[in-house]
Amino acid sequence: MKNLLIAAALLLPLAAQAADEKLIERGKYLANAADCVACHSVEGGAEFAGGLPLESPFGTIYGTNITPDKEHGIGNYSADDFFRAVTEGEKPDGSQLYPAMPYTSYRLLKREDSDAIYAYIMSLAPIAKPSPQTDLAFPFNLRFGMSFWNLLYKDVVQLQPSEGKSEPWQRGQYLVEVLGHCGECHTPRNALGALQQDQRMQGGVLLGYAAPSLLADDLAARGWSSDDLATFLKHGISAQGSMFNEMYPVLHHSTQHLPQDDHKAMATYLLGDQPPQARQVAAVAVDQLDQSAQQGRQHYLNLCAGCHGAAGEGVPHVAVAMDGNTSLRLADSRNLLRVIDDGIKEQQFTGFERMQPMPGFGDKLDNAQLRDLLHYLRQTWGGLDAELSQEQVSQLRGETGH
Repeated sequence: MKNLLIAAALLLPLAAQAADEKLIERGKYLANAADCVACHSVEGGAEFAGGLPLESPFGTIYGTNITPDKEHGIGNYSADDFFRAVTEGEKPDGSQLYPAMPYTSYRLLKREDSDAIYAYIMSLAPIAKPSPQTDLAFPFNLRFGMSFWNLLYKDVVQLQPSEGKSEPWQRGQYLVEVLGHCGECHTPRNALGALQQDQRMQGGVLLGYAAPSLLADDLAARGWSSDDLATFLKHGISAQGSMFNEMYPVLHHSTQHLPQDDHKAMATYLLGDQPPQARQVAAVAVDQLDQSAQQGRQHYLNLCAGCHGAAGEGVPHVAVAMDGNTSLRLADSRNLLRVIDDGIKEQQFTGFERMQPMPGFGDKLDNAQLRDLLHYLRQTWGGLDAELSQEQVSQLRGETGH
């Protein structure tokens, strides 16, 4: 009997260690799903050490150091402190965080999930790196004003009822709406920077780019099926194109690390248990295009066809296809315009998939030429007939610094 007691006493620390390791591993998974690294790290820097500038209409907010460093990070936070900061936007000293930290979505985070993320972060090496000071214009630099903002908007995010929905749909809702906080970018905001819940997931504008609508009918209209969307979330590339701009780091820090069941669940939630039929768009022949688009075809052949193909077929591992590309189907052409003007850096996706860098042509196309090229792309492969005026093109270029 005595020997059994001694053996049990020796096994208890091992069991506790195994439980801690399991909690930390779950916390790592949840931190990936919540995309914590993307906002709390800079490219080439240590993960979670902060410093990333987050541009807003009110000034620049910097992602903070959330390593366990006691001076510059959150080493002095308790699990309760961490949960309050993540879900209420409040530091241990009572000061308020700005909603660039998406506590309006994380407010719905389960306590056990917060504790797991906390355990994971506290298992990391502390990094003694101070965070740059957030620089906002008056009166937004007065943090106490966030108390009034929170009274109005902190609880604005509400989940739709899940009764009668499948288990994958319910899981996807938590991944999309809470952990992934997708609505923070894909929902328009009001003049005070608050999410407009009555237009939830209907699309927003972020740093000059459109974060498109994620409503099921709108996704289907742009050619998305559940399988294609799950593939896109896993690999960052699909028949509809590739991730770029703000979605590119989401792939690298978050979605590619999630299990396949999560990708399927997210696609199920976004498109529904009974998804609408994905719309297919047939390429339009040149002689059926309007005059502007026909003129734009020459610009396409001169600047784009070498990589994207004369028939828009694309080149594997070089450039995505235009035929079937979801960006060409957006009624708002700002993303297409910005990609043409600014280009895209080289992209590395999962496995051996690559896309070479795309140069920007902002200095080679005047407003009339760019308008013609946009018309060619939109009408040939986007299924869009509506014309853009030169004034609209000029305005969009002005909004993006061109």
